[in-house]
Parts: sequence; C-alpha cells; structure tokens
Amino acid sequence: MSGIFGIVSKNDCAETLLYGTDYHSHLGTEYGGMAVLGTEFTRQIHALSQSQFKSKFFDDYQRMRGNKGIGVISALDEQPIYLNSKFGPFCLATNGIIENNEALVATLLKKGISFSEVGKHIVNTTELVAKLINQGTDLVHGIEKVFDMIDGSCSLLLLNRTGIFAARDRFGYTPLVIGKKDDAWAVTSETAAFHNIGFEIVKYLDPGEIVLINEDGVVQRKPGTPRTNQICTFLWIYTGFPASNYEGVNAEIVREKCGRALARHDADIEVDVVSGIPDSGLAHGLGYAMASNKPFRRPLVKYTPGYGRSYTPPSQQTRDHIAKMKLIPVKEVIKDNSIVVCEDSIVRGTQLKNFTIKKLWDCGAKQIHVRPACPPLMFPCRFNLSTRSIHELAARKAIRSLEGHDLEDVSEYIDHRSAKYKRMIEWIAQDIGVTTLRYQTVEDMVEAVGLPREKLCLYCWTGECPGTCRKKSKFRIKEIVSSGTRKHKEEPAGQKQLW
Repeated sequence: MSGIFGIVSKNDCAETLLYGTDYHSHLGTEYGGMAVLGTEFTRQIHALSQSQFKSKFFDDYQRMRGNKGIGVISALDEQPIYLNSKFGPFCLATNGIIENNEALVATLLKKGISFSEVGKHIVNTTELVAKLINQGTDLVHGIEKVFDMIDGSCSLLLLNRTGIFAARDRFGYTPLVIGKKDDAWAVTSETAAFHNIGFEIVKYLDPGEIVLINEDGVVQRKPGTPRTNQICTFLWIYTGFPASNYEGVNAEIVREKCGRALARHDADIEVDVVSGIPDSGLAHGLGYAMASNKPFRRPLVKYTPGYGRSYTPPSQQTRDHIAKMKLIPVKEVIKDNSIVVCEDSIVRGTQLKNFTIKKLWDCGAKQIHVRPACPPLMFPCRFNLSTRSIHELAARKAIRSLEGHDLEDVSEYIDHRSAKYKRMIEWIAQDIGVTTLRYQTVEDMVEAVGLPREKLCLYCWTGECPGTCRKKSKFRIKEIVSSGTRKHKEEPAGQKQLW
C-alpha cells in the first residue's frame, strides 16, 4: 500500500507538503516523492529502503517553490511521474494495484505508445496510469477511462496548472479525504496527516468521485457512488495509522474493540500478562486487557521507528531482517509468565514463529497464547500491495498439509464453526509453537469496525469479492448535479462547487 498527499495554498506549500507526506511513511518502504508547481514543476524522488522520508527530503523541500504540490510514499514504484501530455504537463501519484497491467501495457504498445519508467522489467504502474489518462478527451474523461479499464484499484492525485485532481478508486478500496485550513486545501490517504499541520476534515471522497482542488476551493468534477463502497478492512486492523479515521471510524478505537472481542472468548485460560506486538498489535492488546482485567505489559519493545514494518517490504529477506532486529525482549517481564500475545494478523507465520515466539520462549515464558485480531488470511490481496501469493499464507500452508494438496474450495476452512477450521488452527498453533491460538471471527471484526458488512472489503479472509474482482466491471457513474448549486466561474455544465 502507498500513501498520497496533496496541497493547494495561497502561499508557498513545500514545507507543509513535506510533513503531510511524511505522515504516510507507515504505508510504504521503497520510494518517496514530491512534486511542487510554481513558475515551473520541481520534482524529486528518493529510495527509502534504508532511510526515512523526512531525512531524505529535508534539504530538497527548501529548494522547492510553489503553491501547489503532491507527495507520495510508495510501496513499489518510483513516483510521482511527470508527463508532458496533450493536456499540458502534469505530475501524477497513485495508490493501488492494477492486476491487468500487462494486458494494458500490451494494448498501448500496439498503439505506438512507449514507456520510460521501467524497473525489474515491469512497467511503472503510475506511468501506465498517466498514459491511460492521456487516452481520454480531457483529464476527467481520462481518469474515468482508467477506472473503466483496470482490474484492481487506483486512487490518484494529478497536479497541473489548474490545480490538483483527486480521484478515489471506483469501489473505494483506498480512502481519500479533503481537509481545509485558513489559506489552504489538502487531500490525504491518512487523516492523521492533518492533525499537526492544522487541517480540519471536510469531506471523505466517495468511491469514483473526482474533484478539482485549487486556490478558489473544491469543485466536484464527477460525483461518486456511496453505494459501491468497499473499503479495505485491513486499514483498521493493521495498515492504517492509529490516529487516522476511515469513513469517519477511528483505527485505534476499532483495534481496542477487536481486543475486547478476543478476550470475550478466552474465559477458559488463565494468564499473567497481556501484550501486543508493536506497533499495530498494541491497541488490540490494550482492548484485551481492558476486557479481561489482566495487566497490560510490554514483553517485547520496538527499537526506534526506523525499522518500519516487516509486512510491507517486497523482499522476504528484508522482511525477516526487520522482524529479527526491531523487537527486543524484556526478560524480566517474560520469565515464568503466561502471556497473551495480541497480533494484528498472521500472514505467513514465519516471522511470528522465528522472531517473536522464539524470543518469548527463550526468555522463559511459561505459556504463550496468540490472538490475531482478524480471521485467517485465505486469499492474497487483489487491490493493494501486500501478499501476492496464495501459497505463502499460513492458513493455506496448513490446508495443504492437512489435505495433501491445494484446494480450490476452502469454504469449510473459512467457517470458524467447522471441524476443518479447528484442525487448521491446531496445525498453525503447532507450527508456530504456541500454547493456544485463537483468531478473531469475521463477525466480531465487522462489529468492531461498525460499518455494514456490505460496505467493507473482506476478500483476503472470505474470498467475497465485489466489483472488478468477479469480472471486468462495466459500471458507469451516473452524473448527478443538485439543482440550484453555485457554479465555479470557469466550470462547464455538470460540475458542482463543493466549497
């Protein structure tokens, strides 16, 4: 997953852009980029695998001058992309995954369109989106063409002389939120970016909505469709920042509720200590401790934020190295205690087994009870960069071992009431070497979020896949404009001035 941030101000925006983008550092580990538009475009991209965004860009932003800009923390591609298009020059930042990118690239190549940003023999996704936008009759139509043609998801920010075009993907898998302060407007993936730079939330973009942000305010260029919303539930469980809200629901509060739900099912175990694996597991553990009236302690502490997340890097070797180095055990808290370990999820299971559970046993834990805050992951994400192979998932490894082969229909293993589900959990518990293992149920997780189930993407747990996942979506957004709406002085018919 990547994070994108944009700002339009009546004054110079570079410093605010730096800090607003930096607050997305938990989402990506590979590249960071900023583009500012003043008298001309100024753009800079840095690799972040061994450094932090703010330190890389602190000198750069002081050379950037302009009143509008976009920034990105990218999990895979170098961005923002610059394109001198038939619509004039623009810079583009994206967040999402395009599953049919090879087919789209092949189609454009046949039309004689070339690509320059290629890494590891793969076309840069953001450049592909830029070239697709350029196939439209105007920028808004081009963005709609992207939504029509892709399988997967793509939210984006496009910066040009007009302002910043912000577009949320058609089924709302990833969020985009508009904020305002006295002399500026901003758009962000993470509302936590707003707090310390003085912005107030004014609007959560609807799925498929396209707005133009400029010095005069926010103009809706295409209305969204709230009924199609399928936001990623994993934002609340793990990937999102605790201080952020998604669809108006705070991540920290959801995690506490998840922990409380886990504790409700644990009346049959006696424990001395409740803990959460830093950082995202902490709130789950706090909720468990509140509900169980057991002390919350820290048997494992994270050494500085610099190690980042072991889930997001694309390399397994890098993930393992981070998992090994970032957590330091506190033997005095661990020794001779029965410990509940709340974790956001178990993806592959190897890091939990080799670098977390082992540390607890080595320091003298009496019992270890692992409680993931979400159900077993059964399917690799199709809408953002996370797990990309079904074979690496811990639950699938268990099923493969129990059945002797891979299964196409895993519905019995998804049902937490079934005998096969119980056998799968027992296999995983034995594999990672813990006293007990109990996962969150889908029902309790959805209840913790507090939104209707149909508004949430649960694909990685249940295989329930809305929209583009089942087949190529032919959905078209119906243009709706309220009567009596005040029009922007330059807007064509059909636009709506929001503020």
